[in-house]
Amino acid sequence: MTLTANWNYPTTVRFGAGRISELGKACRDAGITKPLLGTDPGLARLPMVQAIIDNLKAEGLDVAVFSEVRPNPVEANVVAGVEAYRRGGHDGVIALGGGSGLDVAKTIAMMQGQTRPLWDFEDIGDWWTRANAEAIAPIVAVPTTAGTGSEVGRATVITNEATHEKKIIFHPKLLPRIVIADPELTVGLPPMLTAATGMDALAHNLEAYCAPGYHPMAAGIAVEGMRLCRLWLPVATAEGTNIEARANMLAASSMGATAFQRGLGAIHALSHPFGGLYDAHHGTLNGVLMPYVLVANRPKIEALIDSAASYLGLRDGFRGFLDWIVALRSEIGIPNTLAEMGIDDGKLDQVAEMAVRDPSAGSNPILFTQAEYRDIAERAIKGDLGL
Repeated sequence: MTLTANWNYPTTVRFGAGRISELGKACRDAGITKPLLGTDPGLARLPMVQAIIDNLKAEGLDVAVFSEVRPNPVEANVVAGVEAYRRGGHDGVIALGGGSGLDVAKTIAMMQGQTRPLWDFEDIGDWWTRANAEAIAPIVAVPTTAGTGSEVGRATVITNEATHEKKIIFHPKLLPRIVIADPELTVGLPPMLTAATGMDALAHNLEAYCAPGYHPMAAGIAVEGMRLCRLWLPVATAEGTNIEARANMLAASSMGATAFQRGLGAIHALSHPFGGLYDAHHGTLNGVLMPYVLVANRPKIEALIDSAASYLGLRDGFRGFLDWIVALRSEIGIPNTLAEMGIDDGKLDQVAEMAVRDPSAGSNPILFTQAEYRDIAERAIKGDLGL
């Protein structure tokens, strides 16, 4: 199978190895001639990114780089990026990187044209209508990890440092106009980050599949995204240069973010506060929390998971699916407990209070109480699945 294609769902996607060479044309197609390339500091130092910059300049694009991005991005990163955008007189954004780089760059594109503060655009009700849509700059996205799927998302996640809460910023025009999805750009990702970001992609697909809202298109995408993760995440982690594995995980990542317009759930409702309070890696948190939330949700999702297990080629329904998740984590090096990530039980009450208010909690199959979130979190720290 040739893993090269042009897609137009949910936006224009140019998918395939080597397609980073089309970035300059993609910028021009999006109306960008003076892009600000937003990325994280680690990527900014790599020869790969310098080569991208050199190619853009050779094509006549007046590109500058912004890389003041934390692994769990904060408002200050966005403010600094907006200042760089305005100072440089840019007319669009290239969002390049994993979730943090993509989210900050996309948020810069939105906020450079706004007069209201960032938190006025949190994903609550119709708050997105407060934004001046015409002032949102065009975005071309280039993912370098297979996890968040932010390249095809209409939202970003930014931490409010004052409260340590991860906030979801939403606007339809945060969806990039064009995506360059080149699996060769993910080849250099170390095994642990490949595993962690891959579990993020799996969590997106799994939670979207289990969300109770009626959206059969999203459910279909999600279950196939899970199948791709089952087949290719162990391969991508063990064989980092396997382009077929990298391509399929890149697709699974975009599929998860496309599907979760149906909703997420308690995995994310817990990983957001743990990430904000402990500055822990989001994908790793999702991978650790996944089986504990699955068990807690079992009364509402068992029939759904039975069907998914059959499609994925797993025996024994829900229990076989759960056993696969636990075995997958062990195979690719994801911890079994939050304690192994250095997380203790000292902030459990705060985590539970934040989880019940998290936007992801509203689309969990069960509307857990604060006490129930605390119990799930405590089990994840101790390693008690409660079976």
